[in-house]
Amino acid sequence: MNELALTESASLRAEHAGRVDVLDKVKALSLLPDNVHATTEMVATYYEVSPEAIDQIVKRNRPELESNGYRVLSRTEFEGVAGDTLKLSPQARRVAVFNRRAILNVGQILTGSKPAKDVRAYLLNLEEVATHEQRSEAIDRVQLAKARIEMLAAADGYLDTKWVRLKMRIQAAIGLGEEPEIEPDEMPLYVPDFLKSKGLKGDQIKSIQSWFGRRLVKFALAEGRPVPEKRAEDTTSGALRETNAWTRKDLPLFEEVWDTYYASEFARDEQAELFAGSDA
Repeated sequence: MNELALTESASLRAEHAGRVDVLDKVKALSLLPDNVHATTEMVATYYEVSPEAIDQIVKRNRPELESNGYRVLSRTEFEGVAGDTLKLSPQARRVAVFNRRAILNVGQILTGSKPAKDVRAYLLNLEEVATHEQRSEAIDRVQLAKARIEMLAAADGYLDTKWVRLKMRIQAAIGLGEEPEIEPDEMPLYVPDFLKSKGLKGDQIKSIQSWFGRRLVKFALAEGRPVPEKRAEDTTSGALRETNAWTRKDLPLFEEVWDTYYASEFARDEQAELFAGSDA
């Protein structure tokens, strides 16, 4: 079957919508720190086209892309996902993001792109074009995911069960070359990432993150909210520590603690830096 058949048939595209493993076979795919989403610019880079070309694909095929995971996030939602890895312009209020299924969907439709053409070729004749090296990579990926799942299973019982199961689902999907099916509110929310999204630097984050975490627990208890159990978290030094397993649904609580204790303080710091710069 000619690869251009995918560009013309939504039903044929739907048959191959779950084969997100193809993306990594064609070329390296860059994602945001959550390892789930990419911006319009990142998708454009992958397919070697302009962001405007991706915008046109979205404009013409939005319902199909949304059914495969395309979303438009508020600025706050996006900063929670991206941390400080991407700086938004002050005017940006909403940001489009694509998960792997939506990125694959773009490649099924997009013409005039060599990577997109390769994606369609893999989808329609995967076994024939797959090399021995690529099969070996797939086996390695499965084995690594299996080992990680076994480690997480061993942690179940003394770390937050929901967090452990979420991490296991992500690893299982990665091992199978599929898109993790995760509700946005279930995504982990880490104190350092939240503070980065507020513009804080490394030393500032280190100095307040422990107190920020304690205040989250204090506010949650005062408002009668459930406090999540513990999860393992990497520190900046490479060590592991246990923190509460907050998720995206707890973002309003994070904002409440920030507004109560930190917003005015760091606003003053920014004003002082501006005045110091003007005096210089």
